[in-house]
Amino acid sequence: MQTRNPILDEFAKITTGAMGLAQAAGEEAKAAFRSQTDRMAAEMDLVRRDEFDALKAEIAALRAEIATLKAGPAKAKKPVAGTSTGGTPAADAAG
Repeated sequence: MQTRNPILDEFAKITTGAMGLAQAAGEEAKAAFRSQTDRMAAEMDLVRRDEFDALKAEIAALRAEIATLKAGPAKAKKPVAGTSTGGTPAADAAG
């Protein structure tokens, strides 16, 4: 036969309430920490990963274009036919 002890019943209710309160406080602390870190990240003006990847791809394309332009400077510096300095014919006639 089991007897009901009112002191133990009250103690169980108190501990159950304390556990619920602790869990709610933990969730509240987690939310406060998350909002604080979000605010700090916004103040630091950090770059998002997708923006970084897009910029990285653009820089790689520009580096390839620069390498192509550096590889062919002989074509760009060839004198134009009919001029002695490689400039425009009007500049050669004036000089």
